[in-house]
Amino acid sequence: MRNAENTAVVIVAAGRGSRMGGGMPKQWRQLGGKPVVAHTVAAFQDAGFARICLVIHPEDAGLAAGLPVSLVHGGATRSDSVRAALEHLAQDPPARVLIHDAARPLVPRAVIAEVMKALDTHTAAAPALPVTDALWRGTDGVVTGTQARDGLFRAQTPQGFRFDAILCAHRALAHDAADDVEVIRAAGGEVWITQGSDENLKLTYPIDFTRTERILAERQTFKGQTFNGQALEGSKMDIRLGNGFDVHAFTEGDHLWLCGHKIAHERGLLGHSDADVGMHALTDAIYGALAQGDIGRHFPPSDPQWKGAASHIFLRHAVELAADMGYRIANVDVTLICERPKITPHADAMRAALGEIMGLEIERISVKASTSERLGFTGREEGIAAITSATLVKP
Repeated sequence: MRNAENTAVVIVAAGRGSRMGGGMPKQWRQLGGKPVVAHTVAAFQDAGFARICLVIHPEDAGLAAGLPVSLVHGGATRSDSVRAALEHLAQDPPARVLIHDAARPLVPRAVIAEVMKALDTHTAAAPALPVTDALWRGTDGVVTGTQARDGLFRAQTPQGFRFDAILCAHRALAHDAADDVEVIRAAGGEVWITQGSDENLKLTYPIDFTRTERILAERQTFKGQTFNGQALEGSKMDIRLGNGFDVHAFTEGDHLWLCGHKIAHERGLLGHSDADVGMHALTDAIYGALAQGDIGRHFPPSDPQWKGAASHIFLRHAVELAADMGYRIANVDVTLICERPKITPHADAMRAALGEIMGLEIERISVKASTSERLGFTGREEGIAAITSATLVKP
């Protein structure tokens, strides 16, 4: 994962988990044949993070023996525990730090990747899911009122920060905080919200173990099998199909870009970026397969930094996001709809350009053209449309 080498991970595992019941703290209970915290550590190791700090209760030192982490004893509160880890890391400070609950063992790589990406341009970022259920107030088992859910989110971890900012915020904290977003905001910091996941659940009650065991079982469905020479162990094969569609109007100019290839033409294409209609549609097809929105979500046209940007930036981000989520791109198909310019003479050059951008064999890339039989805006040569599809496979 990008920037993993200058990022430390703090996993908070010092709590006692009283709501779970039973004698052993939830983070040390068995889940799929190993302790919960071992799954949590493995999630970050698999994502490419080598510097992992585990905050534990002093009584749990024996349980933590053998885990590939550095150990720090926690404090009386969660905030005390996190600060102890940050002070430990400050001896050789990283540029960034991710702070994660040990009781979230199924954190998807894509959730981590989105936080890391946000830290490229923000001091702090954290995943969340919007609240979709109706909210009630209640007393003694009786509904006493309702609460609007607009603008409300369910917070998740890992919460990511520039290291110096969160360390200073913890040192200045005068009270305990529910999480590190509260800490950084108390110090005047702004936190960017990234996409969370329903699988990134927190083990809080006994029923949560049942759901987590089911998800783990699904991920193990193809254990011991291979696909195209790749081991399927550790995950359930997932095949996804995404579609993309985009339109750009002609404007003044002497060339245009299509699928990463420059074509001389008496007009250009109008757009906030370089208006590569084929690459935009293909990027959206990949985002669609990943259920990660569209280009506008990741690169808002309202942001002036993307004005005139080369579209390979968008496509490469979609490809990298797919890889971070564990997917391979099996094939892509692009259909360009226009009367002119003629696409066929340029199709192979477009396939080669897309292949270089995506790191994909040209045999897996199709670029073709169609006209609309002189009907509609494309038939009147007012612009170009593109329809694309992408197949993604997670072995």
